[in-house]
Amino acid sequence: MRATHSKKVATGSNKRPEKLNVHIRNSWRTNLQLIRSIGNMIGYKKSLSEWQCLSEAKMGRGSPIPPMLRRKIVEQYQKGVSQKKIAKSLKLSSSTVHNIIQRFRESGTISVCKGRGRKTILDARDLRALRRHCITYRNATVMEITTWAQEYFQKTLSVNTIHRGIRRCRLKLQRSKKKPYLNIIQKSRRFLWAKAHLKWTVAKWKTVLWSDESKFEVLFGKLGRHVIRTKEDKDSPSCYQRSVQKPASLMVWGCMSTCGMGSLHIWKGTISAERYIQVLEQHMLPSRRCLFQGSPCNFQHDNARPHTASITTSWLHRRRMRVLKWPAYSPDLSPIENIWRIIKRKMRQRRPKTVEQLEACIRQEWDNIPIPKLEQLVSSVPRRLQTVIKRRG
Repeated sequence: MRATHSKKVATGSNKRPEKLNVHIRNSWRTNLQLIRSIGNMIGYKKSLSEWQCLSEAKMGRGSPIPPMLRRKIVEQYQKGVSQKKIAKSLKLSSSTVHNIIQRFRESGTISVCKGRGRKTILDARDLRALRRHCITYRNATVMEITTWAQEYFQKTLSVNTIHRGIRRCRLKLQRSKKKPYLNIIQKSRRFLWAKAHLKWTVAKWKTVLWSDESKFEVLFGKLGRHVIRTKEDKDSPSCYQRSVQKPASLMVWGCMSTCGMGSLHIWKGTISAERYIQVLEQHMLPSRRCLFQGSPCNFQHDNARPHTASITTSWLHRRRMRVLKWPAYSPDLSPIENIWRIIKRKMRQRRPKTVEQLEACIRQEWDNIPIPKLEQLVSSVPRRLQTVIKRRG
């Protein structure tokens, strides 16, 4: 009976490691204690680390060999064990063992090298030439750049290849900013004005009463350029971008300083010098008394025709108003332009549908501008002057 039992164990011992390896490979990461108990039960004498190597060695084609197993291959190789015996003992192919040992000989490491992949069509020298061309011709389209690149590099290039090349040059197609055109005389005057006022301190800029006009339109129907829809919904009325040729609008005049927001006036009709003087009498003078409490201040307005008219200039002279000389086409130097931008952004969010709603929203948002925001904008004027000087006007 004892001999028969031992014979059954001996005949069944050849099939058990294969079935056991399958079981261990499926449950290794979930229950290590179960693997150890099964090994002890059937008398398998390998250690737990060897169980991990054997369980991870049975992987799919193309899977990387675990670092522990690669390290063990190198250790046995350094002890003088042949590659064939190493492959047989660890149940790996001879080519796998040979590649790991050859990599260790050449680089001295057992880590897997990252694949280099296919070579790019444009090398480093081509990318430098592409970058120079893009910077020289900034307004060129991608199709025009592709046509130039095909003739210059004598290569077959697609638009997508040029797109990727532009990104590799650390460039990106951006929407250009809208700025007023400045000729040489206007640039020089801006430059000289910025140099003359660069010595002004922030405290002196806080004594300026900033004023300006801006136009607000009713945004009814202008829902943006993009819409979320299917291909079949292109003719749906809810997916249209409705445009209005002459939308209802309001012309608004306002003034501000670091002390707070001044009066706001809604224009009706065209602006003339006589009407502008009435606005100064009814809104600018009370705002000046309220904000500065009788202390001296400088009044700022741009060079619009009603502002520079002779009757306006004489009126300001009779009122003994110190007017800050302002360079032409310089809205970027005035902090009140940022206030208009903030209010227009709020109007796009609230979307008033009538002129009455638009006026009410403008007045509400005008009163909600906080004083810390005003101080921040006025304190940025010296930095704006430095930018003008740096860019030569």
